[in-house]
Amino acid sequence: MAHIEFAAQQHDLTPDETVLECLERAGHDIPFSCRTGVCLTCLMRVSTGTPPSPSQAGLRESQKEQGYFLPCVCHPSEDLELVSPSDAELYGRAIVSEVTHLNDSICRVRLRTATPLFYHAGQFINLRRDDGVVRSYSLASVPRLDDTLELHIKRLGGGKMSNWIYNDLAVGTALDMQGPNGDCYYIGMEPARPLLLIGNGTGLAPLYGIARDALVDGHKGPMYLYHGSRTAKGLYYGDELTALAREHENFHYIPCLSGEEDDVRGALGAEQGRAEAVAMTAHSDLAGWGIYLCGYPPMVLTAKKLAFLAGAALHDILADPYEMQDLRRIPRE
Repeated sequence: MAHIEFAAQQHDLTPDETVLECLERAGHDIPFSCRTGVCLTCLMRVSTGTPPSPSQAGLRESQKEQGYFLPCVCHPSEDLELVSPSDAELYGRAIVSEVTHLNDSICRVRLRTATPLFYHAGQFINLRRDDGVVRSYSLASVPRLDDTLELHIKRLGGGKMSNWIYNDLAVGTALDMQGPNGDCYYIGMEPARPLLLIGNGTGLAPLYGIARDALVDGHKGPMYLYHGSRTAKGLYYGDELTALAREHENFHYIPCLSGEEDDVRGALGAEQGRAEAVAMTAHSDLAGWGIYLCGYPPMVLTAKKLAFLAGAALHDILADPYEMQDLRRIPRE
């Protein structure tokens, strides 16, 4: 049984217990969000010992070399001495330059940083407000095209951060920012390769960034973006995506509605059904394709399985599931 030392206290892990669970059981207040190793909110560092490699998945090589790991998915096989990273190690400051309500539940937030952030379109950042609440949001902006960081945020019932952002966040507010994180982004090594992008809700944000990044990079292969929602208001940014399709003959935008009446669906030019189902019906052979999946975890998991069964290689399926700390048990659109 492994032992961990943190804040001058020693703790024994129980069988199958993660480091985060052990620290919580011992009364330590460790920030976290997704508990699945995706959001990086709980990032810690070892001062003695070696964390298991699965607990460092998704981290940059420089972070691994410095001993950073994710306690929420860490099951150590040896004793570890832990320290919490300082704010200066992880966080910078960003200033809100725009808050625009796109509809009655989704807003666009743009941020400026004191120094340029080196990132890929489609990655995500963690935002922290003054009371310590942290949430992850994907980047819709493209470094080569945009001089601000763009986020699309949907307010959800019970969401501490999303409701505060939608209702109260003001231009000029300073927020702590950590990142960029994630590996769901465009890699321009095969410009003729067909690409399939599937998202629902504000999972559109990283896909919008990835699509524009690929197009400005000169991607020539066909590119299909399927955006799904249960309700019409969820199909935001339709004008922007339609314009992108007019400008680039190899880019195709397909909105999908799974819960609206036929007249509404027809007016929007939307396909009937969930985005992943519509996409897989239209593209039954995905061998050699690049696949990007962003949105709520059930959709991402289903689409990943369907893409694999349609011939896509697992290493060609890049996914960015949205995990929500406060809302994991609430049904989502």
